Amino acid sequence: MKKIVAVVLVVIILLSFAACEAKDDGVKEVSIMTPYLSSVTTNKMAESMKADMEAKGWSVTIVDTKGDVATLASRMEDVISAKVDAIVIVSTDANLVETQISRASEAGIPVFGCDSGYIEGMYANATSDNYAMGELIAGYLFDKMGNEGSVIALTHRPHPGVLKRCEAFDDLLAENPDISLITEQHVDVPGPIENSRQIMENLILANPDKDSITAVWCAWDEPAIGVSQALADAGRDEVLVVGVDGNSQAVEMIQNGSTLIATVEQNFAGMAAIVVEEMEKVFNGEEIEKGDKYAPATIID
Repeated sequence: MKKIVAVVLVVIILLSFAACEAKDDGVKEVSIMTPYLSSVTTNKMAESMKADMEAKGWSVTIVDTKGDVATLASRMEDVISAKVDAIVIVSTDANLVETQISRASEAGIPVFGCDSGYIEGMYANATSDNYAMGELIAGYLFDKMGNEGSVIALTHRPHPGVLKRCEAFDDLLAENPDISLITEQHVDVPGPIENSRQIMENLILANPDKDSITAVWCAWDEPAIGVSQALADAGRDEVLVVGVDGNSQAVEMIQNGSTLIATVEQNFAGMAAIVVEEMEKVFNGEEIEKGDKYAPATIID
C-alpha cells in the first residue's frame, strides 16, 4: 500500500513539474472570450486576433458562451485560475464582468477589450471613435444636401456609442443654420428596422409633398434600412438616407441604388490588430497608455 501511495505521489510531482515546464516554455497563453461568437463581426474580430497571435507563436483559445454573460464570468474565473498570460473580452460590456477583471488584475493577468468598452483594471480596449463617426456621416450628408434643406434624425440616445454620434450630429447641425431639423425620433430596440419603418411611414404622411423632407440621418444602419424601405414603398426617392456600421444589408442597399446612400464602416479588423499590438508591448515589458484605442472608420457610398 505504501508503495502505491509513493508511486502516486511521484506521478503527481512529475505532472506538476511537466505543467510548470509547459508554462515556462516561453509560449504565451491567451484566452479570447465572448458571449457573441455567432455575430459575424464578433467572429471576424476573434478569428483575426487568433490568427495574428498564433503567427507570433502564442497559444490561443476562443471561448464562446452563446449569449450567456453569467457563464462568461464563470469561464473568466476558470482561465484566471489557470493563470493564462492574457485575456481578451470581445463585444462585451466590461462592466458586466467587472469583478473578474479586478481579479485578473490582482493575479497579474492583463485584460484587453475588443469593441467592449474600457473600465478600470483593464489595459486597453480597441474600438471606434463614435463621435468621429457621427461627425463623418453627418458632414457627408450635409454636403450632399448642399448645406440646406430639412432633416429627420432617428436615434437611440440611451446607448453610449449612439449618444456620441448624436452629439456630433447636434454640433454639426448647429453650425449649419440653413438646415432645419423636422424631428428627432427615438428608435426602439429590439426591432429597430420595423420600428424605424413605421416611424418613417408616419412622417411621410405628415410630410406628403415631394422635397418636404430632404434627408434622414440615422445613428446606425438598422434604422436606415427601415427608413429606406418605407421611402421606397411611398415612392419618395428624392430623400437621402445615411447610417453607421457597415451592415451588410445596408451596403447591399447602397450598391443597389436605394435612398440609403452611405454608411460608415467600422474597422473591426483594425480593432483586432490594435489589441494584438498593445498586448505584444505588454508581453515585452513595455508601458502602454491605458484606455480606449480607436481604429479609423471609413465611408461606404
